[in-house]
Amino acid sequence: MSRAGAGLPVMGLEKASLAMVDSFLPIGDLKFKYNPEQFSLSRQSDWDNDGFHLERDWRPPTYRSTSPARLTLDIFFDAFEELFGDVSGDVKTLMDWTKPGPSNAPPLLQFRWGVSSVLQGMLFYLEQVSATYTMFRVDGTPIRATCNITLVEWSNPASRQNPTSGGKPGMESHVLIEGETLHAVAWSRYRDPSLWRAIAAFNGIDDPLRVKAGIRLLLPPRREAAALAARS
Repeated sequence: MSRAGAGLPVMGLEKASLAMVDSFLPIGDLKFKYNPEQFSLSRQSDWDNDGFHLERDWRPPTYRSTSPARLTLDIFFDAFEELFGDVSGDVKTLMDWTKPGPSNAPPLLQFRWGVSSVLQGMLFYLEQVSATYTMFRVDGTPIRATCNITLVEWSNPASRQNPTSGGKPGMESHVLIEGETLHAVAWSRYRDPSLWRAIAAFNGIDDPLRVKAGIRLLLPPRREAAALAARS
């Protein structure tokens, strides 16, 4: 069975999924039976703007920050045609992904849909889930539900440092948070998790698995990081 169109059964078509990842390797995913009809991606920037003055006093807006991207979409779960179908397990998976893991960090998620490059390389945590159950069996088992979810881009504000805050000119630094790995820092900074070796070498770290939260890492420019990784 195969039909074209968003929101229709996708047997034989590329199915969207939400995957939980660790060090950027998939360790579990939630496949969608129906592809979403739409999703919304937004990002907001913050600028200081003094408004309009006399022409001689005009100053351009001053950049302050850019917020993490936010992704919102609806997921439709349907087990009507399954003999013992029950959608509560899929909904529970989403609900559980809003809770922190053993390291008190949120699960790291990736939205995947075929070869689409719209969200390629972006990682998120699940901020909000709202589930509406719409059909039940005679025994009360839910067999249809729609979940509205909000995902927030995984980002590290501490990884941005200006030249006057203690690092070398043009050098960025990052304070490692609980449960965060050098792989995750390398992806956030360089979009290449393999460059964790460069971060370790640049900061004199012998065992990356024993790095404690709270340590401040210096992050070299990408070209220097690539050269360090090649020598490691």
